[in-house]
Amino acid sequence: MTDALFESTIKSLPLLGRGKVRDIYAVGEDQLLIVTSDRLSAFDVVLPDPIPGKGQLLTQLACFWFEKLAAIVPNQMTGIAPETVVAADERAQVRGRALVVKRLRPLPIEAVVRGYLIGSGWKDYQATGAVCGIPLAPGLRLASRLPAPIFTPATKAAIGDHDENVSFERAQADCASALADLLAVAGKSGAEIATQARDVAIALYTAAAEHAAARGIIIADTKFEFGLDAAGTLHLIDEVLTPDSSRFWPADDYREGRNPPSYDKQYIRDYLETLPWDKQAPGPSLPMAVIAGTRARYAEALQRLTGEKPVQ
Repeated sequence: MTDALFESTIKSLPLLGRGKVRDIYAVGEDQLLIVTSDRLSAFDVVLPDPIPGKGQLLTQLACFWFEKLAAIVPNQMTGIAPETVVAADERAQVRGRALVVKRLRPLPIEAVVRGYLIGSGWKDYQATGAVCGIPLAPGLRLASRLPAPIFTPATKAAIGDHDENVSFERAQADCASALADLLAVAGKSGAEIATQARDVAIALYTAAAEHAAARGIIIADTKFEFGLDAAGTLHLIDEVLTPDSSRFWPADDYREGRNPPSYDKQYIRDYLETLPWDKQAPGPSLPMAVIAGTRARYAEALQRLTGEKPVQ
């Protein structure tokens, strides 16, 4: 098992920020270096124990999807090798776990697409009969497949805060407000950009779900993130269709009415639910068996979806 990287220590580039999982550095004015650490967040809290090799697994799977889905929407990829933009003694930190990407203006929403009724969507449905204001038929059960994928945007939470599901109208307003200067130059509206993000997200999910189904995996739901260039062109950014951002279920073990086993963070969430933890920072430490089990599930998702072995 590879050594774990909890936090990168690159000095040759300006550090712009650290997210729940990724460290972001400036590469000139137009590009970014994104280093995917082995940190793991659950319930929007970064846990104290990394999952060794997780950053490489996520990067390898995201690169597969960026290439496979490139015909649907432009993406952040530049093709520049990360090892070429850092100092020689820093190359080990980026090898296999970093991307040099276009510097784009992110949309202020998470573009969540749901194909099945689970998680916060299930709780919303139980309370209101709808998900993010989208009414659904009565009588659906836990893990029911929806008649068609639905777009359920969410706010982007800061570390320690919780994402909030919002209506599509709120997503349109947030895009208009956060991107007003860029949209004015590009001649576009917040409503137009949010609508495009919704339609592209559903197209991405549909294509990915078809690919996964042929390999015995159900993508129950997933989260996309988008950004705009100076011309207002929508790009797929951040990560895409990884176990950190998606629910992957083995198709042969799926049963409506119960929470299926998964190849994603649900394994960690289920363990944490057994603890007397209030889901506030700091998070609890993880046993070695849970750490190893998490990595094994991520590696199996990668191999089943791509046919590739983890690159270490």
